[in-house]
Amino acid sequence: MYGRRYNEGLHQAIEAKEGVKVAHESKTLATITFQNYFRMYKKLSGMTGTAMTEEGEFRQIYDLDVVEIPTNKPMIREDMPDLVYKTEKGKFNAVIKDIEEHNKTGQPVLVGTISIEKSEELSKLLHKTGIKHEVLNAKFHEREAYIVAQAGRKGAVTIATNMAGRGTDIVLGGNSEYMSKEEMRKKGFSEELINEADAHSETDDQDIIDARRAFKEFDDKFKEQTKAEAEEVKQAGGLYIIGTERHESRRIDNQLRGRSGRQGDPGMSRFYISLEDDLMRLFGGDRITVMMDKLNVDEDTPIEHKILSNTIESAQRKIEGRNFGIRKNVLQFDDVMNRQREIIYGQRDQVLNGDNIKQQIISMVDQAIEDQVKLFMPSEGDRDAWNFNGLRDRYMGWLLSEKDLVYTDEEKLRLEPEDVSKELKNKAHETYEKREELFGSDIMRELERVILLKNVDTEWMDHIDAMEELKKGINLRAYGQKDPVIEYRLEGFNMFDDMIANIRENTARMILTVQIRTKEAPKREQVAKPTGEGAVGDEPQKRMPVRKKKKPGRNDPCPCGSGKKYKNCCGRYED
Repeated sequence: MYGRRYNEGLHQAIEAKEGVKVAHESKTLATITFQNYFRMYKKLSGMTGTAMTEEGEFRQIYDLDVVEIPTNKPMIREDMPDLVYKTEKGKFNAVIKDIEEHNKTGQPVLVGTISIEKSEELSKLLHKTGIKHEVLNAKFHEREAYIVAQAGRKGAVTIATNMAGRGTDIVLGGNSEYMSKEEMRKKGFSEELINEADAHSETDDQDIIDARRAFKEFDDKFKEQTKAEAEEVKQAGGLYIIGTERHESRRIDNQLRGRSGRQGDPGMSRFYISLEDDLMRLFGGDRITVMMDKLNVDEDTPIEHKILSNTIESAQRKIEGRNFGIRKNVLQFDDVMNRQREIIYGQRDQVLNGDNIKQQIISMVDQAIEDQVKLFMPSEGDRDAWNFNGLRDRYMGWLLSEKDLVYTDEEKLRLEPEDVSKELKNKAHETYEKREELFGSDIMRELERVILLKNVDTEWMDHIDAMEELKKGINLRAYGQKDPVIEYRLEGFNMFDDMIANIRENTARMILTVQIRTKEAPKREQVAKPTGEGAVGDEPQKRMPVRKKKKPGRNDPCPCGSGKKYKNCCGRYED
């Protein structure tokens, strides 16, 4: 896939194997879970017809109440109990027989499958019986809405995956709007005009006006036709929903059932299940299989009992609970990163918003010096363990000269870490002020922002990778009777503190040492001959066209060859 690359060197290994150019490994710039992304909104709400089964998760993760709104008209759909068969073959035979019986009465049937493979398998069986039907499995996007809109017509049989055709209203007797648009296609209207036909925006375009007039004529004609057909369908029992398998989530099953019984219409629904289905095979189907073997039930005989319904619902609850547990576990780990994310992005926003961060940078320089002094000269340790020369060498050449921080042996005996820290800070402040005088306040403020942003981004990207590696192995701590989430939190905060210290140290060093390269125009010898009427010689020279070179984009590599982006190099001082 374009723009997608495997990490940890795997993509480079594939490129090397296939003999193509080995490209750089991609870096993760930012990461967040959906839950924490949604929780960033000040207001969070939603509407769906199937939220009640997920009420616990909405309440626990998002602190949202779930309220069930009563239907506009009383729901009179008949939801029949599940039929359980021993084998999948027996189940499909029963589904075909059921479709055949209801199709003879003219009742429309919508069959839900859990996959494209199952829908095509069922279609082959229907072809053998000669039942005319439509297959809706998200393979034919253009006709998808039209097919599902007409699923309520008399005698219609539609096979759909549970996810296909969502959002289109199934009207008993047929959808006059879609029928009118289909008729307009036959009459040669363009797709643009068909899309405008049922719009209500003001227009002076005669073609659109003609298309709207034609649409209204067709719509009036088909409404009369569908109205009569709708009464016949209602007498036949309304739309009949058949589910060929229970989904892992009750919510998806409810979505399929909800296609029938709209606005007080009659309807029916039934699910067919076999003990070979994944849901039954993985969760609790063994007891039922043993029971059916003892009763010597053949594959074409269904069993219907309250125990079965309870077992099926229990299996779905188990899977929903397991999936919620997985999402919750991911969120617990991301909550650790989320607090760190807020700190880092808060700092980035300060820089990007153009705030004056001089005092913040000076504080970072001071803190970085204090950290190094504590490292080389710990106040609670023995003086003999101090590495004063090591501290001096660390700052030599960029903050200190050979004349600085020089003490006699007697002075070293009375020396305290605070004294060294104070002297280093004074030297840093002095250097800082000299650089500001040299570059000017405006350039220095911009320099502070660029340096801090560069260091924050670089360290944050490395921190994301490090935290990902930590998460891979942290679950092994459970063998030592330790909670992996707590361990991840403790180690994560230690790593975050180290990252902040690195940002301070690198920012302090760069702000006191970085040099600005001034943009100098290169000296050129005049090699072009004079042209135009003022040319030297007997005949005027022909004026040649001037080809203007394309200006590089702000984020393109700088043409000077520095390796930096154009906006951070030669294009830095352009308006």
